[in-house]
Amino acid sequence: MVNFIWLFFIAVSFVAAIVNGRMEALTEAAFEGAKSGVTVSFGLISVMVFWLGLMRIGEDAGLLRKIAALLQPVVRFLFPDVPKGHPALGYIMSNMSANILGLGNAATPMGIKAMQELQKLNPDKETASAAMCTLLALNTSSITLVPTTLIAIRMTYSSAHPAEIVGTTLAATLVATAAAIAADRWYRKRYRNKPPRFTSRDGTAAPRSMESLTADGQGKGEAVV
Repeated sequence: MVNFIWLFFIAVSFVAAIVNGRMEALTEAAFEGAKSGVTVSFGLISVMVFWLGLMRIGEDAGLLRKIAALLQPVVRFLFPDVPKGHPALGYIMSNMSANILGLGNAATPMGIKAMQELQKLNPDKETASAAMCTLLALNTSSITLVPTTLIAIRMTYSSAHPAEIVGTTLAATLVATAAAIAADRWYRKRYRNKPPRFTSRDGTAAPRSMESLTADGQGKGEAVV
């Protein structure tokens, strides 16, 4: 779907340029955009390599483990339906730690692994579980102490003070995270008593109560009807 959207934008831009006689401007803008993309990429590479190196040093020194330990009570509160000691919790804490340090690219693999582990606990394979929705909300709105990517972009475009956005970014992400958690708690409370759906043998989804699952010994997240 996204590819069709981009194709639509490209086609519309060509038609608009032809109608208005601006094909030369369109061509110049396309090449200038490609040039800017390469320039920004090299700027991001330098900063990302620097921060990833610091992150590796912090990991070897035990800093990330300490951050994860500090986050553990928070994660247990935010993900009450994930069993204690489950691998998903470790990936979630690593994802949150990387996001807090502004390393969005480094956080992505951990977020994907966390989603894969949460999917194993998901009784309805066709619908995102509450824990998966919580992770997505937190990953999108994560508190960021150092906005590494934005600082790198500002440095690439010769900003006089590229790091002056740290305070405003922290405030904005604090508000965003608080809003995400509030929305997550509200939806969890609203749908707390809604019976989960489970995938039947014929591939259809059927609602079933947790009591019936416990009675026939199939309430382990991989139940079938």
